Amino acid sequence: MLKQYLQFKLSQKLSPQQIQLMKLIQLPTQAFEQRLKQELEENPALEGGKEDTTDLDDDFDNSKDDYNDNENINAEDINVDDYLSDDEIPDYRTSVNNYSVDDDEKSIPYASGTSFTQHLINQLNTYRLNDEERDIAVFLVGSVDESGYIRRALSDIMDDLAFTQNVFTTEDKIESVLKIVHQLDPSGVGARNLQECLSIQLSRKEQHPDVALASNIINKAFDQFTKKHYKKLMQKFDISELQLKDAIHEIERLNPKPGGSYAGNNRIVEHVVPDFAIKIVEGKLELTLNGRNAPELHVSREYNNMLKGYKESKDKSKSQKDAVLFIKQKLDAAKWFIDAIKQRQQTLFVTMSAIMHYQKDYFLSGDERKLKPMILKDIADEIEMDVSTVSRVANSKYVDTPYGTKLIKEFFSESMTNDQGEEVSTREIKKILETVIEEESKKKPLTDEALSKILKEKGYPIARRTVAKYREQLDIPVARLRKKI
Repeated sequence: MLKQYLQFKLSQKLSPQQIQLMKLIQLPTQAFEQRLKQELEENPALEGGKEDTTDLDDDFDNSKDDYNDNENINAEDINVDDYLSDDEIPDYRTSVNNYSVDDDEKSIPYASGTSFTQHLINQLNTYRLNDEERDIAVFLVGSVDESGYIRRALSDIMDDLAFTQNVFTTEDKIESVLKIVHQLDPSGVGARNLQECLSIQLSRKEQHPDVALASNIINKAFDQFTKKHYKKLMQKFDISELQLKDAIHEIERLNPKPGGSYAGNNRIVEHVVPDFAIKIVEGKLELTLNGRNAPELHVSREYNNMLKGYKESKDKSKSQKDAVLFIKQKLDAAKWFIDAIKQRQQTLFVTMSAIMHYQKDYFLSGDERKLKPMILKDIADEIEMDVSTVSRVANSKYVDTPYGTKLIKEFFSESMTNDQGEEVSTREIKKILETVIEEESKKKPLTDEALSKILKEKGYPIARRTVAKYREQLDIPVARLRKKI
């Protein structure tokens, strides 16, 4: 049975202008310049550079009022819905640039050059291979990942060769061709695991006692080597500590990721452009916004004059009315974009200024131990904006400080209480933990339990498991793996 009923519902929705503003705020300087260039190309009513008149805004506002006068444009002659929606949003803003979060443009143009795969195939051309061997070799090279490894089982490769290349072969044949791939440069490419990668590199080095011992360690005692059971290795191979040290030195010189050594032109290189700069002038902090974030924009005078010309004309044809709709649509979009840019500048500056003053002690000294505990909500409350807005500014922007270029989100950290009842930043504890580990004896590295005791003595009562968490966040291995001879 169908029923009809009324339901009152209160909901909050972002307008397309708000969505676009949020997207502009999250863009770093380089991406913002690309977005600005795109807008200038798409909207002929928007122009860069200084205006050549001072009363342009007044002319635009007057023309806007004249356009809305019913004497100029008869509602019966045009379809207003094609131009305005319920909240007076130009179609230009809703149908062209109103992307969802998942539709962000992520493509980056690649420079021309030889790919890693093509580099390997070019080397294969110097070997004498029959048709079957060449097909297998090319397929194997195509299976090499960016680190230089083939991480698939030979049985899977055999099946794929049959199904996709119509090449029916055996695992033994693939194994023999794989040995040819192992002869390619960079040394170690095509290995199926780290042990094989290191073994290939050692086999191609000039053989002397240290290299021979290193090969034996990798091939016959790899598990003991990775776990740094040095006493067991000395007993197994009947060698002295000095001999073991020399052999390990040979292993440490090898490349665990041979693919990473290929400097191809198709690799993306990220260039960091600071969005802000902080300087210390006469003992006080001075914040500036990168000038590239404050472009000079104005509304096209030609487009503005077109509206005035339409107003002054006596005979208004249907084509003129269609044209004036298009013109006003572009003018509205241009004016909105200029306002959005100004609002973006203000939001960026206000947010970074609040962060700078919150972390004043750090920016004056450069000592990370003086970083205060700070979360997004602290800054959001300070500037009376939403947490998501602060997050957009912090996640993708960099600031040039007297101590180097820093990612803004690095200044945010949680807090904990020290033995004196003071709130301290976890960044401060991590810095001290890092310093303690750097100064430890590498022959007998400190365990997490020992590190916990040292931190407690320094006034930071944290548990062993918390030490382990901070150590992992700092990308520092456990004590056993930090051990050196």
